Amino acid sequence: MSASQTPPATAVPGDDVPTLLVKIFGKDRPGITAGLFDTLAAYSVDVVDIEQMVTRGRITLCALVTAPSPAEGSSGSSEGDLRATVHSWAESLNLQAEIISGRGDNRPRGTGRSHVTVLGHPLTAETAAAIAAAITGTGGNIDRIFRLAKYPVTAVEFAVSGAATEALRSVLAPEAARLGVDVAVVAAGLQRRAQRLVVMDVDSTLIQDEVIELFAAHAGCEAEVAEVTAAAMRGELDFEQSLHARVELLGGLDASVVEAVRKEVRLTPGARTLVRTLKRLGYQVGVVSGGFTQVTDALQEELGLDFASANTLEIVDGKLTGRVTGDIVDRAGKARLLRQFAQQAGVPLAQTVAIGDGANDLDMLNTAGLGVAFNAKPVVREAAHTAVNVPFLDTVLYLLGITREEVEAADTLVG
Repeated sequence: MSASQTPPATAVPGDDVPTLLVKIFGKDRPGITAGLFDTLAAYSVDVVDIEQMVTRGRITLCALVTAPSPAEGSSGSSEGDLRATVHSWAESLNLQAEIISGRGDNRPRGTGRSHVTVLGHPLTAETAAAIAAAITGTGGNIDRIFRLAKYPVTAVEFAVSGAATEALRSVLAPEAARLGVDVAVVAAGLQRRAQRLVVMDVDSTLIQDEVIELFAAHAGCEAEVAEVTAAAMRGELDFEQSLHARVELLGGLDASVVEAVRKEVRLTPGARTLVRTLKRLGYQVGVVSGGFTQVTDALQEELGLDFASANTLEIVDGKLTGRVTGDIVDRAGKARLLRQFAQQAGVPLAQTVAIGDGANDLDMLNTAGLGVAFNAKPVVREAAHTAVNVPFLDTVLYLLGITREEVEAADTLVG
């Protein structure tokens, strides 16, 4: 059939067509699904919908099928025969069966569809109840719940319809803070699966350290630099002024300190997994940093990053001068670089993800389609789209709908 031809009509039943919901429960084993449909096949029914899940070795299998018509010339009920046969088959396997009569297909899902991802360490029943109640309170309906990961955190995803994404975010953000869990709300749709760009801050995000403090330790001024850094990250100081003040304290250091600092840098737990998995999925990954190219260039090579931009320490005659060269990568600069990277990658801003922890990341987080505050200061958590407050950077994968099993399977295949 050519692309211009109209496909044949589907067998989706109208609202007036009798249908049966067949539900099977019990201990899982191979062959249950095939056995149920072999049993139903004898009655020439059409399959309208199927859903199956297995939890701790217990199967729940649901099949929505058209109700069978009585056999020609028969005074009996084919539906009654079907019910008796399905129950008999289930009993023979020590399973339970329930068959519910109705009409038509499932009720259409409401408009305004979102994915609500909840990260708990642990995820308590109180949390699940409160999140579900908050969703219901917005007018949303939970259509499906799916576990994404069981470690290092428990991550579950709620497929929600009937409520606007922004409305869900505004209600769930304070509830998550009260419960001490992380909740992300993203709009459903094809763009969630599209090729994306992920851009991260470096210090205290991709890596555990503040690079300038590593340099300061070699210069004997670590305490002074740390205090200025903390004030800048809290938004109390202008970033450019604080950068110049801190770098000035490094003047006179031998350039060999650069290699020493590179060796001291510690990646955040899960950083390699995050970048490796994103790259395998076809994402492009970049970093923007208020730190220094002397470190970010090495990280770009080590992790295979597509983009990297940072400030550059000036080195003259083998010594740090206490100055930086070129344009300063500050709060506005990070947002500008996100736009630049997105343009170069051919990715719409709506399909970008930004991750950061400090006040100078806020413009970038708010420019991206999804801004993730990672173990961030309060001012950043309150302004970002969502927050992750566990020390594992790869948990960001769950916010994109990627499961731990998929990550591990990819690692096994690639070796």
